[in-house]
Amino acid sequence: MAFEFTDSNFQETALAEDTLAVVDFWAEWCGPCRMVTPIIEELSTDYEGKALIGKVNVDNNPEISMKYGVRSIPTILFIKNGEIVDKQVGATSKANLESKIQAHL
Repeated sequence: MAFEFTDSNFQETALAEDTLAVVDFWAEWCGPCRMVTPIIEELSTDYEGKALIGKVNVDNNPEISMKYGVRSIPTILFIKNGEIVDKQVGATSKANLESKIQAHL
């Protein structure tokens, strides 16, 4: 199951890790987000131990969303060593996300 990032755990999980963090900003009411959810779940299993892959519910965690200027969902941020190294806005394929992950591992 994909990791659940929150306003309270984001600093110590996504930003403090030496590994790659893949953060999917989503909401339950978002249709394209529902299309991406199974892909994020699969990737979290596929890359377990190599990358921290999870989700942020924008309705429940407004601080992170505002801090990173997330205005459109789904938005997927790729964070390494506390810095955003890549970004995907909108629904996309598993192959596209995998290529982005591989580029930063």
